Amino acid sequence: MASTRTLATATDPPEAADPPAETPPDPPADARADPSPAPLVDAAGLSRPARARLPLPRPLRRLAGPALVLVVWQVLGSLGGTDSRVLATPSQVLAAGAELSRDGELADNLLASLQRVVEGLLIGVSLGVALAVLAGLFRLGEELVDSTMQVLRALPALGLLPLVIIWFGVGEEPKIVLVAFATAFPVYINTYAAIRGVEQRLVESARVLGLGRAALVRHVVLPGAVPGFLVGLRFSLTSAWLVMIIAEQLNATSGIGYLMNQAQAWYRTDIIVLGLLIYGLLGLAADALVRLLERRLLVWRRGFDGT
Repeated sequence: MASTRTLATATDPPEAADPPAETPPDPPADARADPSPAPLVDAAGLSRPARARLPLPRPLRRLAGPALVLVVWQVLGSLGGTDSRVLATPSQVLAAGAELSRDGELADNLLASLQRVVEGLLIGVSLGVALAVLAGLFRLGEELVDSTMQVLRALPALGLLPLVIIWFGVGEEPKIVLVAFATAFPVYINTYAAIRGVEQRLVESARVLGLGRAALVRHVVLPGAVPGFLVGLRFSLTSAWLVMIIAEQLNATSGIGYLMNQAQAWYRTDIIVLGLLIYGLLGLAADALVRLLERRLLVWRRGFDGT
């Protein structure tokens, strides 16, 4: 029996061996040469429709809004929607500007207004920065300066006009003083807040690196306060022209405000509107100047530019 099982085992056919595993084909040469992963797909971007942008420089696009207002204004005046004796049309305003430019009256008064604003800004901005640094860097300075500035900030600049005239007379000094008073507070408030808003971890890192007090202020605190100073400067430029409009209409013999006051006596709304447009354009130019300073001084800061 045992020999029969042995014989049967010996006579059984051998089991078939497993077939050799197939080797996968080599990837293409370009796939081997580029090991970088596939780029991610922005699913949110796929769902947003593409918005067409005007092929115009950004400064021109910023002027599109005021240009549209002028067009609507001119159309309403031409169609009789507004009385030219009450509100002159843009074409009448341009004609008045050309008339005043030919005899040099517009240039002389514009130069007088610019000179007053520049002098008042230099005094007000310098005073605001100095007081902000004093109150921002020193606790004693904060206790002595900040509360006083907060009280003075609540006073209306134009409400001080009678007192300023008593102190400084009716010449150029009261106008410059009012501009300096109105421009000092925006710079002070924003610069002081920016100094106190410097991150504590940056100050601690500077101290770990061995920076002294003077180097800390120079390399950490003051650069961190530049954005706040520029914001205050933009508000100060606006305040300067707002104050100058009123100051030049009282006891003045030159300036855009004086020109507007004289035009009121003759019901020349075209000259009045011209003066207002000049103030607006000067404010727009001042704002563009501050924006240019921001791009030059804040190249290290990357902010949100809109969608």
